[in-house]
Amino acid sequence: MGQPVREYLLTLCVTVAVTYLLTGPVRKFAIAVGAMPAIRARDVHREPTPRLGGIAMFGGLCAGLLVADHLQSLNGVFELSNEPRALLSGAALIWLVGVLDDKFEIDALIKLGAQMISAGVMVMQGLTILWIPVPFIGTVALTQWQGNLLTVALVVITINAVNFVDGLDGLAAGMVCIASCAFFLYAYRIWFGYGIEAAAPATLFAAILMGMCLGFLPHNMHPARIFMGDSGSMLIGLVLAAGAISITGQVDPDAMALFAGGERNATHAMLPVFIPLLLPLTIIAIPMADLILAIVRRTWNGQSPFAADRGHLHHRLLELGHSHSRAVLIMYFWSGLIAFGAVAYSVHSTSMWIVLAIAALSAVGLILLLLPRFTPRTPRWAEFLVPPRYRHSARRAEAAAEAAAREATAIEPAPGRPVVAGVSGVNGATAVGARSRFPDRRKAESTR
Repeated sequence: MGQPVREYLLTLCVTVAVTYLLTGPVRKFAIAVGAMPAIRARDVHREPTPRLGGIAMFGGLCAGLLVADHLQSLNGVFELSNEPRALLSGAALIWLVGVLDDKFEIDALIKLGAQMISAGVMVMQGLTILWIPVPFIGTVALTQWQGNLLTVALVVITINAVNFVDGLDGLAAGMVCIASCAFFLYAYRIWFGYGIEAAAPATLFAAILMGMCLGFLPHNMHPARIFMGDSGSMLIGLVLAAGAISITGQVDPDAMALFAGGERNATHAMLPVFIPLLLPLTIIAIPMADLILAIVRRTWNGQSPFAADRGHLHHRLLELGHSHSRAVLIMYFWSGLIAFGAVAYSVHSTSMWIVLAIAALSAVGLILLLLPRFTPRTPRWAEFLVPPRYRHSARRAEAAAEAAAREATAIEPAPGRPVVAGVSGVNGATAVGARSRFPDRRKAESTR
């Protein structure tokens, strides 16, 4: 087991290094070709930022697959399975469409068609769902058309879920990195815990996906120097979906030999079999919830489901009063809790401590969500124990700055001199001070 772990670690490090080193030159290239769209009403950044970060991430994907192909333990994945080639083919197609969209703004329906074609390319090369395990029924074999349609649907949904959540600096890359880490632990356990070689491709995909996200995150954390764009968000969504498809529809549950014993014992023992039905959904639970809420909201308002707005979950966190960094960390927390909680429960489903720990962490997450709604009253003698924002002097200064901003907007402008409006509240607790020179865009083009 030690040899594969070292080879996975080497593949991860190479992917991280290549992605990180390529991102700098890609940023300069994006600026040179003008892939810096104007700031839109729904955006939270305040100056044009280059896109095309997906170019560096695709380079990391290719480097990771190339290194894994030359390693002793991982070389068998390429010899015994065509799934890595299928992934690379579909990823290249969706990445190319994403690059064109980052530069020329392709229509949403064209991108949807490209996503379906990319999924079809992977299906044609064997990366498809062959059967699904159903609780209390067993393994249900799918016809060719059923498997193909289910595969395409899962790929398209996952790509768009990741694309929808890509709204704050470092949000999408960090959430997918957390998801791929949990997925790696699950797939590695299936491979070496049960000796099922069919889980090896999914384990490799998860390791490479972690490397792609970790290599890009240093350039993408707030304040971001470059965005991944659709070329990156659609790419990592496709890789995540490919791993889920590989381990859900390719691993035969009967090979785990978990059906022995009584009905109660068999039900608990078979949880690792049933988890593939739920794990891909729990891994992208936050993006999926955001996707469903966005579609319902836009359809209810009589708009296209693909119309952009400022009603996503991360926008809601900013409106509650969270800063940019805190909103991202809260989304990280919930993604990790759901993904790792599902993996932990699949390993020890009979342990009540896991359930209690998940419930306790969920309560902590709810408190963090509502934290800006509470106005702390810190005694003056204890002010040195709390952050500066909770001190009386800081609150007085903030109130004075807001009053000055309101007065500035009410002053009649001199001839030929425009009024500079404040933006207090655009970005939560951080939208004070020098940032007030930017115009307020929160209500422009909003669909709420």
